[in-house]
Amino acid sequence: YQVSRKGFWYVYNNKNETNLPAPNVGDIVTLEYEISDLNNYVIYSKEELGIKTYKIDKEDFIPALQDGLKLMKKGETITFIIPSYRAFGISGDGNKIGVNQTLKSKVTLIDIKSNLNESN
Repeated sequence: YQVSRKGFWYVYNNKNETNLPAPNVGDIVTLEYEISDLNNYVIYSKEELGIKTYKIDKEDFIPALQDGLKLMKKGETITFIIPSYRAFGISGDGNKIGVNQTLKSKVTLIDIKSNLNESN
């Protein structure tokens, strides 16, 4: 695993070696992900979560994944280890994720739609 300056760890399951760009603020990404515990017990499967569309830094999402997606290129799969303070914190998600729970999330970036006209 590599250490991120943003407080999580990650490893490439599938790395895209091309010069494709990573997403930027305002870009819309399509992704598939699952959430498990550190023993690889799946808490939320990718089937359960479905395909997600997310506008980079413009919508609410798991904090570590907001930053992690900016490391990814189209077609890549990365597994992230996310400490609770970069995930759901001291409250959990009120359902399956417990209090102060460290998580693993395997994310596949399916597509990036660039939004060059995005303004802050």
